[in-house]
Amino acid sequence: MKRAFIIAGEPSGDKLGGALMVGLKTLSPGIAFDGVGGPLMQAQGLESRFPMDELSVMGITEVLPKYRALKARIRETAQAVIASNPDVLITIDSPDFCFRVAKLVKKSSSIRTVHYVAPTVWAWRPGRAAKISKFVDHLLALFPFEPAYFTPHGMACDFVGHPVVAEPVATQDEAEAFRAEHDIGSAPLLMVLPGSRRGEVARLADVFGGAISPVLARHPGLKVVVPAARPVAQQVKEAVAQWPVAPVVIDPRDMASEDAACAKSAAFRAADIALAASGTVSLELAASRTPMVVAYRMHWLSYRLIRAMALVDTVTLVNLVSDTRFVPEFLGPDCESSAIGQALIDVLKTPSDQVEAMQITMERLGHRGEAPGLRAARAILHRAGV
Repeated sequence: MKRAFIIAGEPSGDKLGGALMVGLKTLSPGIAFDGVGGPLMQAQGLESRFPMDELSVMGITEVLPKYRALKARIRETAQAVIASNPDVLITIDSPDFCFRVAKLVKKSSSIRTVHYVAPTVWAWRPGRAAKISKFVDHLLALFPFEPAYFTPHGMACDFVGHPVVAEPVATQDEAEAFRAEHDIGSAPLLMVLPGSRRGEVARLADVFGGAISPVLARHPGLKVVVPAARPVAQQVKEAVAQWPVAPVVIDPRDMASEDAACAKSAAFRAADIALAASGTVSLELAASRTPMVVAYRMHWLSYRLIRAMALVDTVTLVNLVSDTRFVPEFLGPDCESSAIGQALIDVLKTPSDQVEAMQITMERLGHRGEAPGLRAARAILHRAGV
C-alpha cells in the first residue's frame, strides 16, 4: 500500500490514528499519509489539512453555530479524498463527520473505505449496520462480539483489540509510592470518578459525595482520591468541598501531562475500589484490577428513551465483555446515594468475582497479544490484498 487518507475528529481518534499509522509504517514501509488529525498523527508524518479541533464539537448547542462550516469541511474533505485517489480512506470514530465524508466519496469513486471503531449497534439502533454497509467496506471493531453484527450486511469486520490493553498500568511499587506521598498508608482507598464533562460532574458530584458517608461509617479510616479531568478540575475541587471527607484531588492543571498521567495511573492501581460514572473508564479500572461500582444520572426523559431503545441489560463494558454481571450499576432514577454506598461496601467485602471478570475482560480485549494499532494495520492490508 502506497497512500492512505486518514481522518480523525477528536483526541481519542487521534490516539487510535497515531498507533494505526505506526502499524502501517511497520508493515508497509514508505507509505504516505494525507488527511486530518491531531498531534499524535502529525508526529507520525501527517500534515493535517486543517486543525482537527474544528471537528471536536458535541451537542446541538455546540454544533449549530458551526453547522455551515462543518458542512463545508465535509465537502472539502471528500473532494480532497477523491482528487488524491488514495489506496484507502480510513475514518476513525466521529461518525457524524466521517460517515458523511465516506458517503460522498463512495458516491463519486470506488475508493476503498475503512472505518475504525464499529458503531454500537449491539446496544441500540441495530438498523445502522445495514445503512453504513452502503458506504463502508471494512470495519475495525474494538470488541470481540461486534463482527457478527456487521458481516451479515456484506461488510468485512475485524476485531483488532481495544486500545486500553496497550496503555501502561502502574506497578505495585508506584501504587505504594502514591499512598506514601499522600499519607494514605494502608487505609482503604476509594477512588471517585464523576466524569469529564461539566454536566456529568454537576449531576453526579453530590450523589457520589453522599455515597461516601455509609462507606465511611463502616470504614472510619477511609481515604478518597479523585483524579479530575482537566476541563472540569476547578468544578470538581469546588464540588468535593462539600463531601464528608476531604479527598486527594489530582489536578492535571498543576502538572506536566506525563506527570498527570502517571499520578492518575498510580491512583488507579492504589485504590481498593472505585465509584465511576458510566463509560470506558470501566475498562481502565479493569486494566488496573480495581473493583468498581458504576453510576450515572441523566434527564428522566433521556433515560426513558435510552431504556426503550436499549438492546442490552447493562451498560458497563466489563459486564458485557466478560459476559457476567458482577459490576453493580445504578442508572437514571436508581442513581441514589444510599444504594450506591451499600454496593461499595458489598464489593469491598467480596471483590473476587469482579477481579475474575476483569481478568476475562482484558484477555478478551487482546491483553498480551499484538498491539491494537499493529493488528488494525494488518487487517487493513490483508483485506486490501496487500
